[in-house]
Amino acid sequence: MNFETLKFELREDGIGILTLNRPDKLNALNFQMIEDLHSIFDGLIINLDCRVLILRAEGKAFCAGLDLRESTVLQSKKKPEELKKKFFFMRAPDKDTIKAKIYAQSRASHLIIKMRKISQPIIAVIQGPATGAGFTLCLAADIRIAGENAKLANSFINIGFSGSDLASSYYLPRLIGMSRAAEILYTGRFVDAKEAEEIGLILKVVEGDEIKLLEAAIEIAENLLTKSPLGLRMTKEAINISLDSPSLDTVMQIENRSQMLCSTSTDLLEGINAFFEKRKPHYPKS
Repeated sequence: MNFETLKFELREDGIGILTLNRPDKLNALNFQMIEDLHSIFDGLIINLDCRVLILRAEGKAFCAGLDLRESTVLQSKKKPEELKKKFFFMRAPDKDTIKAKIYAQSRASHLIIKMRKISQPIIAVIQGPATGAGFTLCLAADIRIAGENAKLANSFINIGFSGSDLASSYYLPRLIGMSRAAEILYTGRFVDAKEAEEIGLILKVVEGDEIKLLEAAIEIAENLLTKSPLGLRMTKEAINISLDSPSLDTVMQIENRSQMLCSTSTDLLEGINAFFEKRKPHYPKS
C-alpha cells in the first residue's frame, strides 16, 4: 500500500510496521495523514495476516501533534483550492465553517477509536517529542516503549484548547492514576522518558539509537506471535471492555465467553501439544 504520509510494511511473520512519514514536519498530523491512518486501520480490521502492529515514526520526533498551519485554515474564510479539492469538508461555505470544524475533529478522534477496535496489539515506539495528538496516539497503543530522548506532553492546553482531547482525559487517568494525570493534563508540561517509565506511562526506556528501539519493539512483537492468534485478539477485546466495565461480574462474563470461544479453536490443541512437547507452537497466520 502506498500513502502520502505513511509507510507500512507487513513482514512474513505477521508483524506490521506502520511509520509516520512527515519527518520534515516532525510528523505532525495534517488532514492527509489523518485520512491515510483511517485507511490503514480500516484495512487492519479485516487483514488478520497482520497479527501485531508496531507504530513508529521517521526522523527525530514521534509526532508534534496536529499540523497547526493546516488546522488554522478551518478558521479562515479563504481556503486553499488544493485542500478544497482533496477534502470535501473544506468546501463548506463560510457560514458553515463550524461544520467543517466538527467533521475534522470527528475524523481525528475516530482514529483513537479504531486503534482500540482493530484486533492487533499496538506497540508504540517513541523517540523525541510526542505532543498533542502524538501524545494521544501513544496513549491509545497497548504497549509503549521509548528512547532516552523521548518526551511526552499534553500540549493542547498550552495553545488555548482544552487539555482533554482525542481521549487524553480517558486514557491517562486509567494508565497513571487521577492525581498524576490531572497535573499533566492541566499543565501541559513535558514528561521525559525516565519519569514516564517511573509512573507507568511507558513500559520501558531503551538505550541506544532508533534501530535499537525498533529491535526492542520487534522482540516484544515476536513474543506475542508465539501466542494463539484468537487468544491474543480475545485478550485485547477483554481489556478494552474491562476499561469501561461497571462490575466484576461483567468482566467475568466477557472472560468466560473468550475462554469458551478459544476452547473451540484448533489453536488450543496446538498450544497444549507444544507445551507438552517442549517446543514453540506453530499457529496459522489468521
